[in-house]
Amino acid sequence: MSKPSPRKMPTWTVLDALQWTAGYFDTHGIDSPRLTAEILLAAVLQTTRIDLYMRHDQPLAEEERAAFRQMIRRRVSREPVAYILGEKEFLGRSFTITPDVLIPRPETEHLVEAVLERLPEDDGHSRKILDLGTGSGAIVVCLAAQRPGNRYFAVDRSLAALQVARKNAAAHKVAGLIDFFAGSWLSPVNAGCAGFDMIVSNPPYIPSALFGDLQPEVGQYEPRMALDGAEDGLCAISQLVAEAPGYMSAGGFLLMEIGWDQKAAVEKLCLEAGDYTPAEFVRDYGGHDRVAILQKKPIPAPDALECP
Repeated sequence: MSKPSPRKMPTWTVLDALQWTAGYFDTHGIDSPRLTAEILLAAVLQTTRIDLYMRHDQPLAEEERAAFRQMIRRRVSREPVAYILGEKEFLGRSFTITPDVLIPRPETEHLVEAVLERLPEDDGHSRKILDLGTGSGAIVVCLAAQRPGNRYFAVDRSLAALQVARKNAAAHKVAGLIDFFAGSWLSPVNAGCAGFDMIVSNPPYIPSALFGDLQPEVGQYEPRMALDGAEDGLCAISQLVAEAPGYMSAGGFLLMEIGWDQKAAVEKLCLEAGDYTPAEFVRDYGGHDRVAILQKKPIPAPDALECP
């Protein structure tokens, strides 16, 4: 009697995999199910989303199917796509991302753009810019890449985050422009020799009580210390507003990303500090005040002498 042949696995094409996965994601409440399926499968096949449709009838090898299944499981468990892929695009640049760092968001692009508007491209003057809570380094790397004529400094209390930031700086060929320091906020900086023209930060600003309401992708996977702004969400922001003037040159800027409903609170902090001109704000794509721009008061000009 002949031995039965082993059962052959059904052939799955690129299109089969996309259609099945999109439906599976949809039933599990995953945002943008088709787009997510395309992004993950393109990563497995090391190609582009557009090329997937040029190869729609291509059968997937078993190792490709296995790798894709593993990605599907991770995404259904609500792990963010950026952590699954290990990268995220920000202002047209690709950044290495790990669970040790916050995933760069479109809102933060407004912060970078606000800084660039206040940094001349090439006027022969080198400025000192400090990025506090640098995380992946996305902010400071973009600034250094677009305004290389300045000196940049980046601080983070997470050594693991600093490793990611250094890797991203090297990948974008700006490592020589940025000095990295470990520490909490301004603690590694000597106030006596600071004189920064700009201090930039995307500090944690979510009130602790709201963490239970966050999407699992954020609350369960992203580093809490990069998000948790304590009881009122203003712990880090109030500290920066109060302490930054001691580290800035006259007329220098403090630029921060803030929560969508924190404008009034930041204006009050600015007024109480007494070191700033009236605060300015930049709105995000949703129309919310998202970036606070505080300028340290310039040194007043001496009174003109009256003729005798």
